[in-house]
Amino acid sequence: MLASSSRIRAAWTRALLLPLLLAGPGGCLSRQELFPFGPGQGDLELEDGDDLVSPALELSGALRFYDRSDIDSVYVTTNGIIATSEPPAKESHPGLFPPTFGAIGPFLADLDTTDGLGKVYYREDLSPSITQRAAECVHRGFPEISFQPSSAVVVTWESVAPYQGPSRDLDQEGKRNTFQAVLASSDSSSYAIFLYPEDGLQFHTTFSKKENHQVPAVVAFSQGSVGFLWKSNGAFNIFANDRESIENLAKSSNSGQQGVWVFEIGSPATTNGVVPADVILGSEDGAEYDDEDEDYDLVTTRLGLEDVGTTPFSYKALRRGGADTYSVPSVLSPRRAATERPLGPPTERSRSFQLAVETFHQQHPQVIDVDEVEETGVVFSYNTDSRQTCANNRHQCSVHAECRDYATGFCCSCVAGYTGNGRQCVAEGSPQRVNGKVKGRIFVGSSQTPVVFENTDLHSYVVMNHGRSYTAISTIPETVGYSLLPLAPVGGIIGWMFAVEQDGFKNGFSITGGEFTRQAEVTFVGHPGKLVIKQRFSGIDEHGHLTIDTELEGHVPQIPFGSSVHIEPYTELYHYSTSVITSSSTREYTVTEPEREGAAPSRVYTYQWRQTITFQECVHDGSRPALPSTQQLSVDSVFVLYNQEERILRYALSNSIGPVREGSPDALQNPCYIGTHGCDTNAACRPGPRTQFTCECSIGFRGDGRTCYEVEKTRCQHEREHILGAAGAADPQRPIPPGLFVPECDADGHYAPTQCHGSTGYCWCVDRDGREVEGTRTRPGMTPPCLSTVAPPIHQGPAVPTAVIPLPPGTHLLFAQTGKIERLPLEGNTMRKTEAKAFLHVPAKVIIGLAFDCVDKMVYWTDITEPSIGRASLHGGEPTTIIRQDLGSPEGIAVDHLGRNIFWTDSNLDRIEVAKLDGTQRRVVFETDLVNPRGIVTDSVRGNLYWTDWNRDNPKIETSYMDGTNRRILVQDDLGLPNGLTFDAFSSQLCWVDAGTSRAECLNPSQPSRRKVLEGLQYPFAVTSYGKNLYYTDWKMNSVVALDLAISKETDAFQPHKQTRLYGITTALSQCPQGHNYCSVNNGGCTHLCLATPGSRTCRCPDNTLGVDCIERK
Repeated sequence: MLASSSRIRAAWTRALLLPLLLAGPGGCLSRQELFPFGPGQGDLELEDGDDLVSPALELSGALRFYDRSDIDSVYVTTNGIIATSEPPAKESHPGLFPPTFGAIGPFLADLDTTDGLGKVYYREDLSPSITQRAAECVHRGFPEISFQPSSAVVVTWESVAPYQGPSRDLDQEGKRNTFQAVLASSDSSSYAIFLYPEDGLQFHTTFSKKENHQVPAVVAFSQGSVGFLWKSNGAFNIFANDRESIENLAKSSNSGQQGVWVFEIGSPATTNGVVPADVILGSEDGAEYDDEDEDYDLVTTRLGLEDVGTTPFSYKALRRGGADTYSVPSVLSPRRAATERPLGPPTERSRSFQLAVETFHQQHPQVIDVDEVEETGVVFSYNTDSRQTCANNRHQCSVHAECRDYATGFCCSCVAGYTGNGRQCVAEGSPQRVNGKVKGRIFVGSSQTPVVFENTDLHSYVVMNHGRSYTAISTIPETVGYSLLPLAPVGGIIGWMFAVEQDGFKNGFSITGGEFTRQAEVTFVGHPGKLVIKQRFSGIDEHGHLTIDTELEGHVPQIPFGSSVHIEPYTELYHYSTSVITSSSTREYTVTEPEREGAAPSRVYTYQWRQTITFQECVHDGSRPALPSTQQLSVDSVFVLYNQEERILRYALSNSIGPVREGSPDALQNPCYIGTHGCDTNAACRPGPRTQFTCECSIGFRGDGRTCYEVEKTRCQHEREHILGAAGAADPQRPIPPGLFVPECDADGHYAPTQCHGSTGYCWCVDRDGREVEGTRTRPGMTPPCLSTVAPPIHQGPAVPTAVIPLPPGTHLLFAQTGKIERLPLEGNTMRKTEAKAFLHVPAKVIIGLAFDCVDKMVYWTDITEPSIGRASLHGGEPTTIIRQDLGSPEGIAVDHLGRNIFWTDSNLDRIEVAKLDGTQRRVVFETDLVNPRGIVTDSVRGNLYWTDWNRDNPKIETSYMDGTNRRILVQDDLGLPNGLTFDAFSSQLCWVDAGTSRAECLNPSQPSRRKVLEGLQYPFAVTSYGKNLYYTDWKMNSVVALDLAISKETDAFQPHKQTRLYGITTALSQCPQGHNYCSVNNGGCTHLCLATPGSRTCRCPDNTLGVDCIERK
């Protein structure tokens, strides 16, 4: 074992110190040792320029790549990529990785051959001299493989320059890179050979057009988008991704020849990932290292391979040195024996050792000491003591939880509809099962011989919405069975875990997630000795059941055979401190013996109870509300029984957790707390004021709450199960394999609108079918403002009237909250929070944007579920839908009250449209250069239009005249996720809120300077202005927040009673601002659309108006 361990450590040391082992066969690779290239070899030449792509290079034989075997053409790019399908124009320059197209990247960077700064040559070569040379390179890297290619694609980037951006980097002046990629294919497999000659890589970073600073090159492979019904990112492999790794490409090797790197890219073994060669530089083929006995310290490597599954990733995340950067783990494999050639995914081909590395500012290289590693064929993880983040710990959270990073670490928290501690989550109101084993060594009465039992089954069933637990322990010997009847706390711990929670209080599962240890001591008054109870709860198993192990040891008084035990309801105080819970109490129980001579003697006994519960608590979230230092567990009914024939011991308890009770406040009489609600066993009871309550079916069930029935699984749920099953990770107790992307489903089984990758921390938006929305992917630490396109289910119950509730006079804030619009009166700039009321209920919709017409007192909204645009009068009446055709995802909406038009953004169709207020005369204003348009506002008096586009690659705020002319970018620098936009007609200020920069900013469009009003906002979505204030909706606080522009300070916040996400907000003015435009009178003389411009107007015709008598003029 020691010799084996030492060999592995020795191999590790050599692999990790690879860049220092420079002595290899033939020394450095010279440029003359590259595969022949140039016009004399019949090469085609890529046109000079920046971000160019070649025409398709048709192949004589198929190239194999990952699990594909039908690639019959490739494309060569300026930027160090060979593409297996034509790259879209929007991905012509390096950006998010992986791209949507298949990519082989020997040096993925922004390269430039403008004005003859280098050349890119490419060809397919069938000559024996070339194919034989390719075979020799492959054999050096994979000596156990017999490979004879029939063709080779040879691509050479000769003396190419780095793209330098607007400000040239003097350090890169005159520096040029030369490198080569050869793709060799036989009938059954394909290999990639990357060659980096000595002094061939003179620069290692290039200027990023997206990041606006230098970023390292990347060596990588990507399968591209996969899927038939729905598209997702396929497998990809990152090989080198930082400056040090890139520098080592010419100095080191994985094939035994310096500067030459070989990869198996297409065969049955590469279905889940590219396989690198693993011949150590400087070793002879088949050589083994000598045994070494000394221990080694392994220095974290900067060169390796990351094997990941079907997962989206951004190569921007792979840079080192940034505060929010993330370095993927490096994987280096010890050599395989030459006789081995197993098929299967990379982790099955050899023993892989995974070294997890995270990078932060000014972090010095860390040393990890490995004591001993056994040859088990398992992937070992060695973690540094760096701050743990969600990026590589998402698997520690439940699949029904979200992971959030904090200054000192990460925490998990269950999503809406689930309860638990985040590591373990279960659906609220759903019945729970607990399984486990019990063993005991108990002295009964004065007996000197213990009763011993082992491997006894414990099963418990919990009706969560009643707080009732039923526990049965089987095969308990009758010599001890009756004497254990008073020990209801053995099952009572399960009752505490799922006790009904009163407002502001938490039961055991919410605190611990069912992962804790408990030790209790029971002292029976008047009886010598004590009983010790030890229990370990291990969370949820693969069947969705909680697991428990129980051990009983000590003394109990003897209770005669056939007796019954009665325990009165009791209360118990639980005291909370960090990761520890304690309680103690004194309890009475009555023993009634079997009837004798017409009498059944009974007697009251007492025992003292003391317990300590220890658990792991997440201490990183300083904003999480602290638990009350003391909570009271109320056990309202207790039932105990021992069945002598079946030898089963049963405990049943009804539990609630709440404040220390002084009398009986009305709240404690709510049916949810005392168990008289009558909700279905698959429903949660939601307490209301006094004795009011509602029943809500649990996740996965539908109905009115009184009766719930299971629903069919959704597409998202099926996809989750398929991916987890294929990866062998269906067991919820097993972590999701690193790199595997598993979609998140919402509480109703639909695709959650925001999807995040657990390993990388990158997030993006998806549509209702789970497809990624272009331009939405954000870097780790930033969550895109994604919108759900699926309305929440409508629970059966009293019908909610859809008629508008008229507004009283005055100025009001109107804000959207999923299926309703609420009003919040203003008195001056003060929110009259106690008078907030619903204005309109439309429960089948998800209302996003709001706009107000101050002339007709009409509110307009966008709905992304149908999708549609609707309106309703503030004076009352039924709402109406004015547009429901040819919409994708209408989001922002604005009213030109002078020209009597509405404008809206559509982030799915990527366009901005205009129509009359009744929805007629629609016309597309813009349908180019838009990716994620959202907020939109009008300056009616001046005839200007303003909108935001939160495209993650290029966020911007634009403006134009209302007729679409004079379009220009107003703000482009230092934006993150510009969501909300508002224009104050009184001050002529344009203000916006940005969820990426967490700022509110303003500017006067006629002046160049902008003002940062306030930083540190939580997650602003929409914004409106009135007087000296901005009012914005916030997704994290689920609140409307007032921000005083004069003092740059948040002055108030309103949180609606229903805690769900808030969307659009607008100001319903009591009177219109003064002013007019050229469309104010007689529709500006236009036959149809009158669109205002500064000092004029333009008459436009609606789209698709053939045969309509319409005149366009300016």
